[in-house]
Amino acid sequence: MDSNHFVTMLRASISQWRIQGKRGVWIKLPIDHANLVNAAVKEGFWYHHAEPTYLMLVYWIPEIPHTIPANASHRVGIGALVMNDNGEVLVVQEKNGAFKGTGVWKMPTGVVDEGEDICVAAVREVQEETGIKAEFIELLAFRQSHKSFFGKSDLFFVCMLNPLSYKIQKQDSEIKGAQWMDMEEYAAQPFVKKHEMFNKIAEICLAKKKNKYNGFSKELMTSAFSAKKNYLYFNH
Repeated sequence: MDSNHFVTMLRASISQWRIQGKRGVWIKLPIDHANLVNAAVKEGFWYHHAEPTYLMLVYWIPEIPHTIPANASHRVGIGALVMNDNGEVLVVQEKNGAFKGTGVWKMPTGVVDEGEDICVAAVREVQEETGIKAEFIELLAFRQSHKSFFGKSDLFFVCMLNPLSYKIQKQDSEIKGAQWMDMEEYAAQPFVKKHEMFNKIAEICLAKKKNKYNGFSKELMTSAFSAKKNYLYFNH
């Protein structure tokens, strides 16, 4: 579309929407219409968010502070505590990232994909990093932090999984090493003992090993707003 023609239509539309009492205007520009971005910005639109195939721009018509909701504010990650019948936990050493070269053994972790449930993400990450098949048991704890990746907030969920297989086949591209480690040995690592939150998570895991801690199990159910079933995590 020609940008001049686009601006003419846009101005006419905004005038009509103003008469109708409209407030917020959203324009979803596909990537093949990227030539119109500059024209929209000059008309007062601003960026809201972008995805691989489009850019979303917004405009506020009334001369009062806008109430347009912000873009998604959180990234969601998981950590997986996989404990076998011998009280050993599945741990990995990473080739990249903050733990590279530290010698720290840590639980498998990863980012939840768009549209993916927390419990599903935990199972997937464990199998991707270690080759171990597992099933979700409980949500043990979660942490919220701010100004993390790209300035967004971060939610991190610690999940307990039960292994369904035991032979490790590590992911060579990201994982330097993987093994079953005694839970007490994992918790006694200097790095874990030094950092308050890692130490607290280790304490929770030790308590779970001794059956002195109950997490949140999951159940699929509908809500008042949708017939689609979603997981509710709760303590029995």
